[in-house]
Amino acid sequence: MNLSMLARARAEAGRPVRVALIGAGKFGSMFLAQAPHIPGLSVTHIADLDPERARTACRTTGWSPERIAATVFLEDGLDAARAPVDVVIEATGAPEAGLNHARAALDAGRHVVMVNVEADVLAGPVLAAQARASGLVYSMAYGDQPALVSELVDWARATGFQVAAAGKGTKYLPAYHQVTPDGVWPHYGLTPEAAKAAGMNPQMFNSFLDGTKSAIEMAAIANACGLDVPAGGLAFPPCGVDDLAHVLRPRAVGGQLDGEGLVEVVSSLERDGRPVFRDLRWGVYVVLKAQTDYAAACFRQYGLPTDSTGQYAAMHKPFHLIGMELSVSVLSAALRGEATGHSREWRGDAVAVAKKPLKSGEILDGEGGWTVWGKACPASLSAARAYLPIGLAHRVRLNRDIAQGEILGMSDVDLDETLTGVRLRREMLADARADR
Repeated sequence: MNLSMLARARAEAGRPVRVALIGAGKFGSMFLAQAPHIPGLSVTHIADLDPERARTACRTTGWSPERIAATVFLEDGLDAARAPVDVVIEATGAPEAGLNHARAALDAGRHVVMVNVEADVLAGPVLAAQARASGLVYSMAYGDQPALVSELVDWARATGFQVAAAGKGTKYLPAYHQVTPDGVWPHYGLTPEAAKAAGMNPQMFNSFLDGTKSAIEMAAIANACGLDVPAGGLAFPPCGVDDLAHVLRPRAVGGQLDGEGLVEVVSSLERDGRPVFRDLRWGVYVVLKAQTDYAAACFRQYGLPTDSTGQYAAMHKPFHLIGMELSVSVLSAALRGEATGHSREWRGDAVAVAKKPLKSGEILDGEGGWTVWGKACPASLSAARAYLPIGLAHRVRLNRDIAQGEILGMSDVDLDETLTGVRLRREMLADARADR
């Protein structure tokens, strides 16, 4: 309740929270738009592969020439990770770069806000352990769905409710799993020319459409909240906000879930393509279960939507503003020493599935590309079968033929064992096998 007051006190003391941002894309730009209006927060360093793009982002988001002139612009994210700041924001979206930047920042004694969910799902528990051992904060990014869902789950548990399900909404049809960047724009109501003029990356936007981003985010939520990924992957049931408590409860009581304590994504489209009534496309939710009949009665008395039994109820937030809310994580880490959600254990994974028949020798193109899509998977199953995480499925060569719809294994590709992502995932696999 007093985060802004703590930040203002730092401003009045002349000791603003100093921030380095790595990656000046859309998420980073939305953060930059708000930063000048937050007393007690100062973005002192910005790193991007194209520093001029970062300067342009600052101008576009309303920064004054004086503020831009006072900021250090860098090309190398590692330099920003080691800069004399309090918090480093990793917002590149590239798993290998993200892991290297986060480790460098933690080694330098900096708190880390990991916008890069791709990197977090690949090896977040290792980074979180490193942060804990050093007395630092490794945090999800408030404003993105995983952190917002984590907040709802924490609220539910802190008020004594059992969490039956938690997740987000998205636009989904089963056919989307096979969509490639070549065919993505009609699904967004855009022409390729309009998308190009707006600077929109087709592969990135396709990752939101083909189910990969949902898999990554649900795995991150499972790892942060101690929830489970459905054994068969996400089902994406069509569901509006009024029906969350009906749909997202166990089949044994009339719902569509295998059990309780699961992550799931609800679709804003019916399977025939019609829009769902009062959909949750941009929002997040948690489904609660009352522990007693008295609590269930209170659900009804205070207007909380419930299922037919009265035992399950749903809470939701209809929107997320990604980078515009990111300062909550930055200030929470620096001023409270708290994360707005972080990987606590390895419970969920996002693994690579062939979009089409693939031939030995082909090069995979990773998240949102032409060759594979990411499927949510229980970490126990991923570890037992050594599945290939989507975060390692970029620019790697296949060493055997793969059928369409087949989940790839780490042994199916030629991995560079010197990469940080490969080494940390091998470490996680070894730990998982030792625990069995």
